[in-house]
Amino acid sequence: MASAINNGIPLVNGMLCSWADVVVLIGGVPVTGIIGVEYGDSQEVVNKYGAGRYPVGRAKGRITPSGKLILYQEEVQALSAQSPTGRLQDLPPFDIIVQYIPDSGILVTDKVRNCHFSDNARKWKEGDTGQEVELPLVPSHIEWGKAA
Repeated sequence: MASAINNGIPLVNGMLCSWADVVVLIGGVPVTGIIGVEYGDSQEVVNKYGAGRYPVGRAKGRITPSGKLILYQEEVQALSAQSPTGRLQDLPPFDIIVQYIPDSGILVTDKVRNCHFSDNARKWKEGDTGQEVELPLVPSHIEWGKAA
């Protein structure tokens, strides 16, 4: 398998993707008060046995997606204002679009589909100068993008 860095596409100015190249949209709106995004999926892959000691094949099971946003409190308050009850968990399902826009100009877009927030909590302590809120996501699936 070829390395992602050595994929036959020459680097422009030797630059790789960085946080400044990541744009996150919630419901089609760019989020500026974001300091972290995590998403992924896992799939059950099991060996299947027949005659002998070794597997004769493999089978794939369900895919389980997951995700998390880390936002400043002010961004969370703006999202809460969109909820009919003020609870993030009561927002209708939404998509999160993550775009990677590096200097190379090769755009990659991932789509985290049909998300709900599962938690909504704040943690303050003395000396804090701001609030970073971690919000776990429950997505239905992820559409992994390709270079466009």
